[in-house]
Amino acid sequence: MFQTVEELVKEANSQNLPLSEVMIQTEIETTGKNRAEIIEKMSSQLTVMEKAVQRGLHEEIKSRSGLSGGDARLLKHYIEHNESLSGSVVLDAVSKAMATNEVNAAMGTICATPTAGSAGVVPGVLFGLQPKLNPTRDQMIAFLFTAGAFGFVVANNASISGAAGGCQAEVGSATGMAAAAAVEMAGGTAEQSAHAMAIALGNLLGLICDPVAGLVEAPCVKRNAIGASSALVAADLALAGIKSVIPCDEVIDAMYRVGRMMPTALRETALGGLADTKTGRALKERIFGINAKRSVPKE
Repeated sequence: MFQTVEELVKEANSQNLPLSEVMIQTEIETTGKNRAEIIEKMSSQLTVMEKAVQRGLHEEIKSRSGLSGGDARLLKHYIEHNESLSGSVVLDAVSKAMATNEVNAAMGTICATPTAGSAGVVPGVLFGLQPKLNPTRDQMIAFLFTAGAFGFVVANNASISGAAGGCQAEVGSATGMAAAAAVEMAGGTAEQSAHAMAIALGNLLGLICDPVAGLVEAPCVKRNAIGASSALVAADLALAGIKSVIPCDEVIDAMYRVGRMMPTALRETALGGLADTKTGRALKERIFGINAKRSVPKE
């Protein structure tokens, strides 16, 4: 049983196991379920993710508010018909991350990883890497367990809630989780996975949660897009041997402390940031038909 990333890495190294296997063993220990049951549960989550990605890419998705929908398909078309600046792997992951969150905004079924608002990053990276790495289904399931291991540490030592810690706790955590899992899938070490998580999360510290009209759509869908791209960059940095100056557990602790310092207006209240722009307030009034004047609570 591990509580920190340092303990997770040490356990993996001492037993000569991948991080994903350490997480599976932890699930067996904490839930009392057998290995087959745990694998089957994660396999079902993988299926949910895959269906959401495919739906977002191939169906005309639009949210009730009209704030989101269709961007994943636009990006897919762009990738297929243009020489992109970012490269096909990155943009494929981005399109699949956006597809997932557009399905979520349209009240479709997704898998929270670690939350609904950040549900696109992990599957976006996983399915974005699929054409390049050609993983087996077992390897894709292992990817999710590795991501889950790092999410487990964050949830138990900091926060994965935008209301508690800003979007750094949601998209930031998801980005780090995806980066760490991508490293393992690409053949990196446990230490490199930890550095990827630290690099990814460390560079999203302070990311606020400011949903326009209080809906998990704008800027949330596109934040998942940026999270997916950042996860892949962080994974490549770690695989290149580049290390985070600050250890992963200290980065997680810093994220928690930064979240506690954030004013209430920047933590999912839709009272600050993009939600409190002229256009953001006008959109809220259009959607809900209410006066959307600024009203920031006192700290």
